[in-house]
Amino acid sequence: MAERRGSEGVRSGNLAAVLRLVHLHGPSSRARLTALTGLNRSTVAALAAELVDLGLVEERAPEETNRVGRPSPVLAAHPGVLAVAVNPEVDAVTLAAVGLGGQVVVRERVETSTLVTPAETAELTRAAVERWQAGPLVETHLVGVGLAVPGLVRASDGLVRYAPHLEWRDAPVRALVEEATGLPAAVGNDASLGAVAEHRFGAGRGVDDLVYLNGGASGIGGGLVVAGHPVAGAHGYAGEFGQNRPGIAATADRRAGPETGAAVLEDEVSRARLLDAVGLRSADEPTLAEAIATATDPAVPAEVDRQRRVLATALANAVNVLDPSVVVLGGFLATLAAPDLAGLRDAVAEQAMTGVADDLELRVAALGEDRLMIGAAEAAFADLLADPLRLA
Repeated sequence: MAERRGSEGVRSGNLAAVLRLVHLHGPSSRARLTALTGLNRSTVAALAAELVDLGLVEERAPEETNRVGRPSPVLAAHPGVLAVAVNPEVDAVTLAAVGLGGQVVVRERVETSTLVTPAETAELTRAAVERWQAGPLVETHLVGVGLAVPGLVRASDGLVRYAPHLEWRDAPVRALVEEATGLPAAVGNDASLGAVAEHRFGAGRGVDDLVYLNGGASGIGGGLVVAGHPVAGAHGYAGEFGQNRPGIAATADRRAGPETGAAVLEDEVSRARLLDAVGLRSADEPTLAEAIATATDPAVPAEVDRQRRVLATALANAVNVLDPSVVVLGGFLATLAAPDLAGLRDAVAEQAMTGVADDLELRVAALGEDRLMIGAAEAAFADLLADPLRLA
């Protein structure tokens, strides 16, 4: 995208500022947008009108108030502006259409009996887009596709360098999806995108320094927000908490590599082990949580307790290094944590350095199973939010 200069650049930047505020904060009055942007009222009115003309927002009647004077019109994201979100996993591909503001409009889960390939992912995306545009999304505008992939995604070009559980290596999934759908695509690590979603719309909203850990069928990944900004690392690979070695103190707690204690976190804290304990081959997170809660076999709570102990050690290591104010847990990690969040927090604090965990909060991801869909959509919306004139 060519850089805009002079007055056009200022105009584009101001449009982006207003659109981003509506995107992140929901329907907002012109008066509120004026206060938040620091622009004058006439400028905000002109920007609002232009965003309406672009089809990105709609203007609604002002809410009734007891204040003296004429109430200010309200700007809201246009419900017809959507991004497609895709999350390929080892047991299913989840697809959704997500609107500005993080609203999931359509969602599908396609279960797979074999590992999905990059080409199959592109074809599933194409088929969903065609089906939706002929049905529930017939009068909408799709701005792009965001893919949340459980693996190492190179930031410079979206190439999936390695997704071990999917057995993808140097997979050009972005190019395949763009060719299949005709839409621009963006690719990111699933947990990193989940961190963005929870920071902007969920349990990490308003938190400047947080660690997010996501547990899925492909293992454990994470994301970092430092001083209010997502941290990707030099190549986009930051947040691979699942590959850390937690240093399990009790030999009895080790399951993978018990002789050497060399297993990484996701070998020991594992969704597959939980499914095996409750006797399920596959399940979504609500089903898994229900199976754990209703289990009568004492081996189930024993496995949950073991995984919580190992997870506490891993979280203490992260807290010691990064000093976050909040740790957000998503996926099956939320299932592990939710029944006794305070107990897990205390176990982390016991292993962290003195003072570091004094004010630490552990929170369960607020967006549930939508977190990766919303995060993937944020990647697809990024160019539009940076420059709304790209639709002109």
